[in-house]
Amino acid sequence: MNKLLSSISIALFLFSVSFAQTSDAALRRAMRLDADQRDESGKLQTLEAAEHLSRAETYMANRLFPQAREHWQKFFDNYPNDPGMPKALFGTGRSYMWERQYEKAVFWFEKLNGDTSKDGREGLAYKGASLVRLGKNLEAAKVYEQYVQNFPTGEKIESAHLNLIDAYREAGLYDMANTWVDRTTARFRGKTAEVNALHARLRMEIFRERWEQASSAASQLLGLRLSSAGSMTSADEVFFLKGFALDNLNRDAEARSAYTSAASNPNTYYGAIAKTSALGRNSSIMLLESSNRSNITAGDYPIVFRSELLASGKKFKVDPRFLLAIMKQESSFRPTAKSPVGARGLLQLVFDTAIKYKDKAGYPNLHPDDLYSPATNIAFGSAYIADLKSQFGGLYEAIAASYNGGEDNAARWLNRSKPKDPGIFVSEIGFKESKDYVFKVMSNYRIYKDLYTENLERR
Repeated sequence: MNKLLSSISIALFLFSVSFAQTSDAALRRAMRLDADQRDESGKLQTLEAAEHLSRAETYMANRLFPQAREHWQKFFDNYPNDPGMPKALFGTGRSYMWERQYEKAVFWFEKLNGDTSKDGREGLAYKGASLVRLGKNLEAAKVYEQYVQNFPTGEKIESAHLNLIDAYREAGLYDMANTWVDRTTARFRGKTAEVNALHARLRMEIFRERWEQASSAASQLLGLRLSSAGSMTSADEVFFLKGFALDNLNRDAEARSAYTSAASNPNTYYGAIAKTSALGRNSSIMLLESSNRSNITAGDYPIVFRSELLASGKKFKVDPRFLLAIMKQESSFRPTAKSPVGARGLLQLVFDTAIKYKDKAGYPNLHPDDLYSPATNIAFGSAYIADLKSQFGGLYEAIAASYNGGEDNAARWLNRSKPKDPGIFVSEIGFKESKDYVFKVMSNYRIYKDLYTENLERR
């Protein structure tokens, strides 16, 4: 009977997770029930295990992390032997990681030590990721090595190898990083991880200003299939980086040849900046000035919510065309858009980020549903992007990477970039989704700048 009840508990929990990821109604229900089910002191009542897990996941999916942890804590206190324990422990650690409280995240992930379930495996991988964000790269490397040893067929086995390379690189142990490049390419010969390991070596040698080794790594990469799913690089990027290395070796003719190869597809990010590099101009200038006008129309890049964009852009000193570039990618200009991770509205803001800017944006009493209002969403998004602009010195690639992949990650990628050239920074972006996002946003921004003035008037 107990096993049957446990199975029912898990089934109800898994159903509630999928429902909570997309339903505002589930969030309203959880908030209403929480308000009703407290004693006179405000303490939450003890509920069935499945209900605590369900509400925790509802809050987690909508990024209301303290509320999620309140339910997980009730679950820990009252159901220590429930089979949902690993998922609750992992969720608690992940919530602290989202809040950038990495020490607390490590504490909770360590409670999963020795757990071989999927949540246990995930907990070990995310423990390494949290340590990296604390700057504890050697400790992170040991955790990733533990993952490689304990879970040789685990879901994150390839990323564990690649994270080892970057962790040792960021610790300054370049020989160890190169050792793991060799181990990774040997183990994953012919697979995407081989490409990504060699790409990590290329990036590392550029950072170290070892131009011959960088050029050699680029040549090795160009002999592989770079277009497979999961690849963190492309032929035009590798040709650009090869040209960059050759430029620094003063091998001008070879550098021009590499840049020309990269520029053979000028509609890609690296194709565009390789063209400028071949012309001897600053890459960021070209990126923001040129586009293939024959392939675009104003109808594909409309001006929407003009008055709100101009007002917030002026108030926060943010180019409204960049806001439109983000908006086009995030929501396709749909005010009611909501993502599976709880991002809402035109600029797809998550509540835990938006709430930090409630005073700056002028909305001190923010509710998650308020983010569906265009004026509210644009105000909060503008305040947030203004903050990112200050953090990243106006480097729009870094602003876009941070918007998608997180501030700590973008700061880490920028720290790995030497020089702080846009093309070098983009090569260091560690998430494929974030890298593709930057490509699309920067293309949108380039075109919006071509079509419209900063006052959003047609050129």
